[in-house]
Amino acid sequence: MIQRPIIPYEEIGAETLDKMLHIFYAKVAQNPILKPIFPDDFTETTRKQIQFQTQYLGGPNIYTEEHGHPMLKARHMPFKITPARAQAWLECMSEAMDEVGLEGKFREVYYKRLVLTAHHMINAPDEDEEVMEE
Repeated sequence: MIQRPIIPYEEIGAETLDKMLHIFYAKVAQNPILKPIFPDDFTETTRKQIQFQTQYLGGPNIYTEEHGHPMLKARHMPFKITPARAQAWLECMSEAMDEVGLEGKFREVYYKRLVLTAHHMINAPDEDEEVMEE
């Protein structure tokens, strides 16, 4: 009997993913490093992130169906994403993962993919680095 591969989206489940991303954005809203690059109302940002993460984890292509290709780097270019902001984003995500009880191999692999993505989004140096270059 051929086993169907495990789809990460099915492993985390829609309910846990939704809960985790709501917790995540509550943390982002309180983070002094991240808050300046986000809107005051996180409703649409959270909705889009749920769509994106659903697709990213192998679920339905609901992000692409509504918004087109994710084009992550291009969509994030208007925002100053520094190494410190990427790290703060990852810390908020890790804390949200803790709060929903995400653990084990799935969490390890998922988080490593998010680290790669966060680092790929960096488009500006940290403020301290800019001062040192002058």
